[in-house]
Amino acid sequence: MKLPKPDPDALAYSAALKRRIGDEIESAGGWIGFDRFMELALYAPGMGYYSGGARKFGASGDFVTAPEISSAFSRTLAAQAVQILALSAPQMIEVGAGSGRLAADLLLELERRVALPERYGILDLSGELRERQRATIGQRAAHLLERVNWLDRLPERFDGLVLANEVLDAMPVHLVRWGNEFEDLENPAIFERGVGWKNDEFVWSDRPAEVRVLERAKALGIEHPPAPGYLSEIGLASTDWTAAWGSILGKGALLLIDYGFPRHEYYHWQRDAGTLMCHYRHHAHGEPFYLPGLQDITAHVDFTAIVESGFAAGLDLLGYTTQATFLLNCGLTEILARTPAEDYLNYLPQAQAAQKLISPAEMGELFKVIALGKGIDEKLIGFAQGDRSATL
Repeated sequence: MKLPKPDPDALAYSAALKRRIGDEIESAGGWIGFDRFMELALYAPGMGYYSGGARKFGASGDFVTAPEISSAFSRTLAAQAVQILALSAPQMIEVGAGSGRLAADLLLELERRVALPERYGILDLSGELRERQRATIGQRAAHLLERVNWLDRLPERFDGLVLANEVLDAMPVHLVRWGNEFEDLENPAIFERGVGWKNDEFVWSDRPAEVRVLERAKALGIEHPPAPGYLSEIGLASTDWTAAWGSILGKGALLLIDYGFPRHEYYHWQRDAGTLMCHYRHHAHGEPFYLPGLQDITAHVDFTAIVESGFAAGLDLLGYTTQATFLLNCGLTEILARTPAEDYLNYLPQAQAAQKLISPAEMGELFKVIALGKGIDEKLIGFAQGDRSATL
C-alpha cells in the first residue's frame, strides 16, 4: 500500500522518536517487548503520537471516531448517562476525550434533558489535546466550560459515570506467538514478540514469554492450543486499567465503547495474525514500525479479559452489547426524529451518519459497549434489549 508522504518537519519529528526508541532498546540489552515499543510510539512525552502535536481526529487527521461522525452519537449516549448519574452521583469523567467533540455535544444534550453533571472531568495527558478540547467546548458550549476540569491522574475515589470511547484499543499490548520450537504440537511453546535494533532499524525478535505474559497466555482457556506460528495480543495494560477502578469507584459505572470481541472470537483459530492495526491519514495498515509518532497503533479489545479483571477487582458486569443495539436502545431514532424528514437537506446527512454508526458493515457490529460498576441494581437502558453478556 502506498501511504501519503509526510512533510520534512514531520519526518524529522518521527526520526527523533525512532532514535529515542532505538536508544532505549540498546540500553535494555538489544530487546524490548512490543508493549514498551507501543507505549513509546504513542505516549513518549512530547514525542509520541498522542503526546505530540499531530492532528489525529477528523477529516484532516488519521481516523474519524463516532462523535466526529455525528452529534447524534453523543446525544443518544446522553440517555444512558442520565440514568447512571441519577443512580449514582452527578459527576462524570471522560477518559481520552479526543478533540472534545463528545464532551461538548454530550454536555449540551444533558443540559437539554435538565441533567447536567456538577463536574465533568477529562483525563487526558496530552497538552495539545487538552488545548484542542478546551477550544472545542468553548466554541460549541462556551457557557458549560466552567463545569469542565482536566485531570492529571485517576482520582483516589469517585462516584458517578466514567466514560471511555476508543481508549482501550490504544493501550499497549504484548505480542505473543505460539511456536513449534519444542516440537510438541499439543503444548506449543509460547514466545513474546519484541523489538530489536539493527543497523538503525527496528526488527522483530522473539523470546520465551516472561512469567506474567506466559501465565495469561496459558490461562486463556482456548479450547484447542493455537497452531504453531499463531500470533495474537494480550492486553495487560487494559485489564490493569480496568481493575484499578475497583478500588476507586464507590457507586457508579464505567461505560467503555470500543472495537473487539469476546475471547472465543478474539482467539479464533482463523485469526492467526492477531488484530494489530495502524492508522495513518485514513489508511489502515499493519506496519507498526512505520513513522513512529506519526501514526496510531491499535489492537482490538478482548472483552472477556476486561470483564474478568473487573470481577476480580469487585466490579459487576452491568451489560455488554453491540454499538448498534446500544444506540437503538438509547433512542437513536428519536434523536433523528427531531429533524423532520421533509427537511431533507438537514435530515439526510444525519440519517446517513447514523447508518454508519449502526450498520453491521460499518461500526454497528464490530464496536461493542460494556458497562461495569458498583452499587447499581437497575437494568441500564442501553442493554435493555440484546444484552450479550452471556457470550463473554
